[in-house]
Amino acid sequence: MARNVRKTLWISSASGLLAMAVGLSGCSMFAPADVPVDCDVVKTQVAAGQTDTQIAANLNSTVDKVAACHGPEAGGNKNTLIPEKGY
Repeated sequence: MARNVRKTLWISSASGLLAMAVGLSGCSMFAPADVPVDCDVVKTQVAAGQTDTQIAANLNSTVDKVAACHGPEAGGNKNTLIPEKGY
């Protein structure tokens, strides 16, 4: 009986350590320099009157990445077909 308890505890401990190691390695993969800037947040903060430098400091990013959000919008649903009435 004690042998089964030890085996179960060992498996539980090993699984917990593995889960923690995977979680920590996943977090370290994303360095703050590699995180993209959310342009919706930038637009909201620009509308509130903040400068690019202030926004970059708020988002822990660079001014260049914040300034890139001021260009023309890319993406979106430009190619989406809108159905006629009756659909």
